[in-house]
Amino acid sequence: MNFEHTEERRMLADSLNRYIAEQYDFETRNRIAASSQGFSSEQLEKFAELGVIGALLREEDGGFGGGGFDVAVVFEALGRGLVLEPLLGSAVLAAEAIAFAGNAEQKAVLEEIAAGATIAAFAHDEPETHYELARVQTTARREGEAWVLDGAKAVVQAGESANVFVVSARTSGAIDAEDGISLFLVPKDAPGVSVRGTPTMDGGRVADVTFKNVQLTGAALLGEEGKAYATLERAVGRGILALCAEALGAMEAAKAATLDYLRTRKQFGVPIGSFQALQHRMADLLLEIEQARSAVINAAAALELDRITRERALSSAKMSIGRIGTLVAEECIQLHGGIGMTWELPMAHFAKRLVMIDHQLGDEDHHLERYIALGRELVAA
Repeated sequence: MNFEHTEERRMLADSLNRYIAEQYDFETRNRIAASSQGFSSEQLEKFAELGVIGALLREEDGGFGGGGFDVAVVFEALGRGLVLEPLLGSAVLAAEAIAFAGNAEQKAVLEEIAAGATIAAFAHDEPETHYELARVQTTARREGEAWVLDGAKAVVQAGESANVFVVSARTSGAIDAEDGISLFLVPKDAPGVSVRGTPTMDGGRVADVTFKNVQLTGAALLGEEGKAYATLERAVGRGILALCAEALGAMEAAKAATLDYLRTRKQFGVPIGSFQALQHRMADLLLEIEQARSAVINAAAALELDRITRERALSSAKMSIGRIGTLVAEECIQLHGGIGMTWELPMAHFAKRLVMIDHQLGDEDHHLERYIALGRELVAA
């Protein structure tokens, strides 16, 4: 199998990396993080103009890419720059759910997402869940041809700035059953929707979103009633790949900064990178990062394969990224010494982002258990 990127992907990666290096430096990123919105609408529009959002969407959905390697290329570059704009929640998670389950009228919003004119928020996680994809307590009940939505969602990326929410709700079945989950498109300004935003440790913002007696028309139902689990799995799987690629980019940036520090920081009149003990630690780190890259490549290649192959590759990658990301964060900070934890140095911010990525869409332990469970399904089949 040929894992080399196409010329179009290489050009996209080059232009995006160059733009981030020139227009999204560390100081700019910190100013954006300190803003009340937690991201820059202007930067989001710039990314749209560069074709970054379009690369995440398939051609039939208003984009020009949408493959696993397109997602990986974009998010690796975003990870290098610690980019804060809500591309994960809007152009990956929410957009994939709409693209997979939506009708022609509902899919019209994808062109607005690709243009950066609309932000869609993926509202699935709930306060009392622990990565269990099927555990949904938010409810939706029929009233004639309409729906009434009640419940709460937690840690919704860009929930304060979203124009529309993709919301999971239980329309039948037990609280943790795969059957009986439905998806709805809910306008942010719908009566009964309340949003409370909070900052995150890695510089972004998330929101708790409450739905109280929210009245929706029949057209709000996204896909078939009670059959949304497969859509959720596909959307979250795509998000996992994006997070893994983002973590890889952050690791590469942290590695480069650490190598530069080892070459320039001197003790006893010589660069500390000449000390054999530090060379050994850095060599081990480089091998681990290459293993992470292999896991991302494997997940990207499996994104359109059969369900079990795809999900095992994604869980394997997320499990590896969780372990290696934590290791890279710890080692790079230790190799920098005390300065590694100062606010002024990007290293501490890379470390925070890598730790946060481990806890998004399932941590290392969760995906290890899931990988084993999927293996049993494969044997049973």
